[in-house]
Amino acid sequence: MSSETVEIDAGDVIRLMLQFCKENGLTRTLRVMQEESQVPLNIVDNLGSLINHVNTGNWDQVIQAISSLKLPTTLLEDIFEQIVLELLEAGEVDTAKMIIRSGQSGGGYNGEDNTSAFSSVGPMTSMRSQRPEKYLRLQRLSQKQNFDTFDGYEGVNRDKRRALIANALQEQIVVVPPGRLMTVLSQSLKYQQSQGSLPSGGRFDLFRGIKPAKAIENETWPSLLDKTIKNADDIQFGDKSHPEVARFSPDGNYLVTGSVDGFVEVWNWVTGKLVKDVLKYQAQDQFMMHDDAILCLAFTSDSVNLASGSQDGKIKVWQISTGKCLVKFEQAHSQGVTCVQFAKDNTQLLSGSFDATIRIHGLKSGKTLKIFRGHSSFVNDCIFSLDNTKIYSASSDSTVKVWDTKTTECIDTFSPAIAPILHKDGKVTQQGEKKIKDIAVNTLCLNPKNKDQIVVCNRSPTLYVLNQKGQVVERYETDKMTGERDFITCLYSPKGDYLFAISEDRHLYCFNTLNRYMEHSLKAHEKDVIGFCHHPINSMVATYSDEGLLKIWK
Repeated sequence: MSSETVEIDAGDVIRLMLQFCKENGLTRTLRVMQEESQVPLNIVDNLGSLINHVNTGNWDQVIQAISSLKLPTTLLEDIFEQIVLELLEAGEVDTAKMIIRSGQSGGGYNGEDNTSAFSSVGPMTSMRSQRPEKYLRLQRLSQKQNFDTFDGYEGVNRDKRRALIANALQEQIVVVPPGRLMTVLSQSLKYQQSQGSLPSGGRFDLFRGIKPAKAIENETWPSLLDKTIKNADDIQFGDKSHPEVARFSPDGNYLVTGSVDGFVEVWNWVTGKLVKDVLKYQAQDQFMMHDDAILCLAFTSDSVNLASGSQDGKIKVWQISTGKCLVKFEQAHSQGVTCVQFAKDNTQLLSGSFDATIRIHGLKSGKTLKIFRGHSSFVNDCIFSLDNTKIYSASSDSTVKVWDTKTTECIDTFSPAIAPILHKDGKVTQQGEKKIKDIAVNTLCLNPKNKDQIVVCNRSPTLYVLNQKGQVVERYETDKMTGERDFITCLYSPKGDYLFAISEDRHLYCFNTLNRYMEHSLKAHEKDVIGFCHHPINSMVATYSDEGLLKIWK
């Protein structure tokens, strides 16, 4: 065994829980847990007070204090023998006889936390059965008219017998500070913080092993490079293992990347390190994996499960907490899977592919349920409408299509570059004739402030916001865009106050959606940017490029 390994007895863990139950008045839980685990708690609120009660013969208090303890039967017999002898000495003969007779009623000590249930029945019954000479002696002493202390205490004075019982009790009772469970957990969290495994400050969700993210009041654009993720321990992004996709979990606690070498990795975006303390499988180098490059990722709304799509047309659904593959779609598509999204009830999965189709897969059946055909080239992105009744898809055939989720029928088709413009006064005008051949539509996003609108990025210097009729209601562009520096992808901030876009010039552009003004831009990477994602709560963006770097901007 390694010198750095610390072994913890499972019984000690149970005792911590038992102490917690006792201190919080969970007496029934305490009793049941002790019965099922056969692990005794054996602690008292004040050991010194208990020993004092024994030494002064305050037996009512002694019985009450030890009623929830699991003590050796012989020790309990000695305690009740002493009680009977002291009652006889005090002339309380009837009470002494009642205790002696309780041994004839059968039954046994059941350890419940009250005096009547604990009583003398168990110890006296055991004494009558296992130590009959002691039991018969007490009967004989109770029949005598006068109690002889020398004979009764067998030549040992009363105080010394009390002291012997007190010493025996001390050996059975553990002395621990109160609140040990919370103390140990707190120490563990502080250690993890010191090692950089946990962020410092604030509340921590101990059950889920995460720090709850806090909502911010106002959104803004990122301007400072907070962290660069290039390596973690022996794992390093390089020319052959750069991230192809990255996504924050909806609860904001994790950042997950899918790389060109097929690895799916979960990061602590605060520390820039792989999550290993909570996700033990990553600490053991047992990562979620595909046989080919990962092209897309999507979380369930509760952040519990993750879907990943790969270049070989496969989709896998993982449980983040264990790293286990829950569902595998071996033939989800005939070519690479470019995009995935869970339905709002998390029971179905939407996907698009280089094979020009959109598909819906059932997580319970593990089968493809529906196929939407109509595009003549790659499907680069597809998303559900807010109510999941429609699907929007973006393709390299220069079109956006709207589909009926139920029937798979194509409801509408439009090309953003030549779509009619809807003005604020209600007038509709046509855009000038443009050559739209080979202008791929890369990205679609629902407008958080108006779910009937979608923003379209079609690898041009302009971002288009379209309504349900395919009319352009807003356009975003910048004078800094010259030559062939087209936008390649875009996304909204969570509240929709900002629209962000990545361009071919490797810059991140930040537009205020209130006035459509470009408020800020920054150079994200030295080499081509593959994509980016926004934190679901904080004003933070993660960008990734083919140079093997993932950067977090605040």
